[in-house]
Amino acid sequence: MDTIAAIATTTGAGGIGIVRMSGDNCFEILKKIFIPKNKNVDIDKVKGYTIKYGYIINPETQEKIDEVLISFFRAPRSYTTENMCEINSHGGTVVERKILEQCLLNGASLAKPGEFTKRAFLNGRIDLSQAESVIDLINSKTDKEASASFEQLQGRLSKEIEDIRNELLDIMADIEAQIDYPEYDIEETTNEKATKILNNIKNKLMALENSFENGKLLKEGVKTVIIGKPNAGKSSLLNTLLDEDRAIVSDLEGTTRDTIEEFINVEGVPLKIIDTAGIRDTDNSVEKIGVEKAINLIDDADLIIAVFDSSKKLDKEDFRILHLIKDKKSIILLNKCDLSENNAETTSYMSNLNKIVIKASMKTKMGIDKLYKTISNMFNNDEIELNNGIIITNIRHKNQIHKAITSINGALESINNNVTVDILAIYIKETLENLGEITGNNVSEDIINKIFSKFCLGK
Repeated sequence: MDTIAAIATTTGAGGIGIVRMSGDNCFEILKKIFIPKNKNVDIDKVKGYTIKYGYIINPETQEKIDEVLISFFRAPRSYTTENMCEINSHGGTVVERKILEQCLLNGASLAKPGEFTKRAFLNGRIDLSQAESVIDLINSKTDKEASASFEQLQGRLSKEIEDIRNELLDIMADIEAQIDYPEYDIEETTNEKATKILNNIKNKLMALENSFENGKLLKEGVKTVIIGKPNAGKSSLLNTLLDEDRAIVSDLEGTTRDTIEEFINVEGVPLKIIDTAGIRDTDNSVEKIGVEKAINLIDDADLIIAVFDSSKKLDKEDFRILHLIKDKKSIILLNKCDLSENNAETTSYMSNLNKIVIKASMKTKMGIDKLYKTISNMFNNDEIELNNGIIITNIRHKNQIHKAITSINGALESINNNVTVDILAIYIKETLENLGEITGNNVSEDIINKIFSKFCLGK
């Protein structure tokens, strides 16, 4: 493979910048552009996992570009299993690009997104599910999401899948023996053993599939929809949660016409917050679309925060909102509790509902801490617990597991219907193929390219 190079650190000013190279000619290129401070250093003899100090230069002009530390990694003990080096320079776009330019001018090719990790996969250091966990770990927004991604990177899911595949191969061995030696009456024994193993595998796969609901919350966040009438304080709540003026707040009703989405972290719980248009009857065609979108979002929400104006009596629109959230996981936020004209009837009515009710004021920030604690209690402890470190966060993995369960059901049904073992073998092979796509044992090049295209440059 070609020697590749890319900037591995984020764009912008920083204390340190890293340019990474990997490939057979890595050290040959490095010898052209790196002058060790210690003149006795022979790059060909530098051991892996060591660092050398010196300068990156333009070999044509001998101009020094930057003072650097070079980390050496010798094949096969590197991230890609190839010869690798990481050039640790001063941070900053200009310096990093000048160093990368010298790598490219002297024989390296610019790495594609995710190409370093792709080489780690193609060279057998990690499997496909571990490779996918790298980008998940990079994009983690909470501690728990990072923990789940790291567990997958360590191969917990891979080992579970591989153990299941070995059990299926054990069944296949018995089936092959039955096909090759029909004179031995072992069909009943094979079926009994297969039924026991298949049911056990099915339970394991279903546990993994069910873990996706938690994994989805970890990765995508708890879909939290803020609803209420116009001027109840929805946009003020969004701004308070974000600690910035993200949404327009005005005394004029109907200011919010479309949804506004943001991501926040509430005591370790990832929330995808969606502010919506105020729910009311309106003749304005644009506002009407916004109201319809708000109502439709209620059905897909993991959590609803319904904001009410505690200074006013409840009207038909308030009762309409209460009806919409009746069977939903929701929190009622009684806003404007700082006003002297607080309506006791509204507060009393809400308190008697079978809902969590929080008295609040977006003006004084009253009730915000209680809201945070309530959300944490609702999700952090009960909803998003890692299942012994094995949790599915990737929709591709979930879909493949679902296909595998379908094939297992077909296998069990074929046994119950006394179908020939050839049919049973087909279902088991389908299961093996479905699971193999998770780890990359059998996966198309198109899927591989699609997965790694989502990575950042330098990784």
